[in-house]
Amino acid sequence: MNNKGIVIDAGHGGADSGAVGNGIIEKDLTLKISKYIADRLKQLGANVVLTRDKDETLDPNNRVERILNAYGNSKDVLVISNHINAGGGDGAEVIYSLRGTDVLPNIILNNLEKEGQNARKAYTRRLPSNPNKDYYFIHRNTGITEPIIIEYGFLDSSKDDTSQLKNDWPRYAEAVVKSIAEYLDIPYSNIKDDNNYIVKAGDTLWNIAKKYNTSVNELKQLNNLNTNMLKVGMSLRVPSNLDYDNYTVRNNDTLWSISRKYNTSVDILKQLNNLSSDNLKIGQILLVPKIKNDSYVVKAGDTLYSIANQYNTNVSELKRINNLVTDILSIGQELIIK
Repeated sequence: MNNKGIVIDAGHGGADSGAVGNGIIEKDLTLKISKYIADRLKQLGANVVLTRDKDETLDPNNRVERILNAYGNSKDVLVISNHINAGGGDGAEVIYSLRGTDVLPNIILNNLEKEGQNARKAYTRRLPSNPNKDYYFIHRNTGITEPIIIEYGFLDSSKDDTSQLKNDWPRYAEAVVKSIAEYLDIPYSNIKDDNNYIVKAGDTLWNIAKKYNTSVNELKQLNNLNTNMLKVGMSLRVPSNLDYDNYTVRNNDTLWSISRKYNTSVDILKQLNNLSSDNLKIGQILLVPKIKNDSYVVKAGDTLYSIANQYNTNVSELKRINNLVTDILSIGQELIIK
């Protein structure tokens, strides 16, 4: 996994409310978005710091200081500064520094488009008094870090931005999480947690119930639903009794063999990992249902034969369920025992 430090900056705050209009206060919405992104990235195993996690006033110097103190002044620090636009336009913009590139900004815009937001442009902006410098202090004063500003939409849009910002901000925040994961080569899963699920296009209560090993009726009871109709972006409570592990793909693995090992189906694995094909790469990390079988940690002197005898099974079965191609074991290795 890429070891870059990530700083998530919630624009404005405290006495500085930012843009206000149509029931939206920029400082509040940027904090929601920033905390969502930070929580999700931490769940994916990334190194993340927030510049603020509450409603507090930060002047430019305080904000820059927190950014540079998080992981140091380094090219290996990614800074995401979240903002809501005003001025009557419509759609998302991403602004990157003069020292940066448009790679991540365009990935973000592409993923926001997939979630239904219009993509305006990715661009840089120069200081009028000195065109060699960035216009925004978050770019200009943050050393050699990699900072970008995301404007998620216009709160005073005459089109659909206002309702989208109010209703769809979790989907837009998730699009940014996915973009950062793609850019930094962080293994991505679209499962936020095991108590909450954000409805995506094509979802039904039936396929969500199947994913969480429950029933449509239980989902409806948990969420006080009296119909089967779902809305994209809706947050559903889901049963908390299904946990997940990470699985690293090895040589000869297939989705079918992994599904057998974890007592699930290929379809569920594809849904959990947002896969569109059955192709796997060695070293790829997959989200899998936590094994409810017993496990055994190999000790000095252990063999597959001795372990099989101890658990009233056989060597072939142990090799099958652990996807082993040899009889060689290593001390500390964890084996699944049926």
